[in-house]
Amino acid sequence: MTADLDPVEARDPAAAPPPPKLTAYGKETWKELVFLLSNLVTALVGFVYSVVSVLLGVGLSVTVVGLPLLALGLGGARLIGRAERGRARALLGVKVAEPSPLPSRGGFFGWLWGSLKDPVAWRTQLYGLIRLPWGILTFTVALVSLIVLWPVLPFLARGLANADRGMVRGLLSPSDELERRIAELESDRGVVVDTAAADLRRIERDLHDGAQARLVALAMGLGLAKEKLLDDPEAAASMVDEAHGEVKLALQELRDLARGIHPAVLTDRGLDAALSAVAGRCTVPVRVTVDLAERPAEAIEGIAYFTVSELLQNVSKHARARSASVEAWRAGDRLMLQVRDDGAGGARFGGGTGLAGLAERLGAVDGVLVLDSPEGGPTTVTAELPWRSRPGR
Repeated sequence: MTADLDPVEARDPAAAPPPPKLTAYGKETWKELVFLLSNLVTALVGFVYSVVSVLLGVGLSVTVVGLPLLALGLGGARLIGRAERGRARALLGVKVAEPSPLPSRGGFFGWLWGSLKDPVAWRTQLYGLIRLPWGILTFTVALVSLIVLWPVLPFLARGLANADRGMVRGLLSPSDELERRIAELESDRGVVVDTAAADLRRIERDLHDGAQARLVALAMGLGLAKEKLLDDPEAAASMVDEAHGEVKLALQELRDLARGIHPAVLTDRGLDAALSAVAGRCTVPVRVTVDLAERPAEAIEGIAYFTVSELLQNVSKHARARSASVEAWRAGDRLMLQVRDDGAGGARFGGGTGLAGLAERLGAVDGVLVLDSPEGGPTTVTAELPWRSRPGR
């Protein structure tokens, strides 16, 4: 999407603002005239490219190189469409969104299939095919108007330019929500994959550095105790006692790790009990209010738990608060979460608070994170998640 795209046009190209007010022989009229006169060259180039690339690719499709040639031709059509949007933007004031890049798919065949079914490229090819007669017409009318129809030149230029505006918006604009949604899903999928990989690395690190190392030391200690059992029973008993302490620590670390993956209290008793448990570990008093008539789907419930858990960790580490509150409720098809604290405020996305990463994780499941934290406090963080009922409900 271009940086100067108007938000209204981003949502709906048909709702784009009307062309600039017509001023006889003003700057806009001359821009429109330049556009109309340049139509002949651009239309000729686009027509030749579309015909050659499509016919060559289709004609050779029975061979190995046919479909790749067609895919390359469609990729070139995207570049032509970008150039035409730029020309319309500069001379006609038409601001349409740039189409989303093709979704990245692995391997040659993924690229080939994605290119062949690219709706943006096919619409650009159609644009190139129908523009030649229109380019000839607009060039002729504009040139004749400059010579013999001077008094009505602004009105003719505006009428023809409006038709061009319609073609650009109709054929060269993206498929709005669908294409934008595809791009968002591609981005969200990347976030989910990265998050899952990071979580797996964390679990592996915690197991390797924590419970695994402790169990290795425990095995070595028990081996030494076994050797000393007959020769030095007192030393062996002391070693066994140390090993018993190591076992307790290892079990606690494994419980903490399991709680970090998915706490048992959440599975057994739901969000109310789980949020109360995580609130109990906060360094300030936390009031928990959960108003849910039923439990959401397990995945949503888990995301909600870890969202509140991370927000309360921020309260403990950064807020300098005296108290906090957690609320959870359902609003239509959304699960709402809100964490408030009476601390110093000034929280920002970034700055080591983890809020930016949390917002990305929520966005990956169509969630939203809203932060309100003025200097001096209080801080309110509101999270929205899509409500999904449990199977069978």
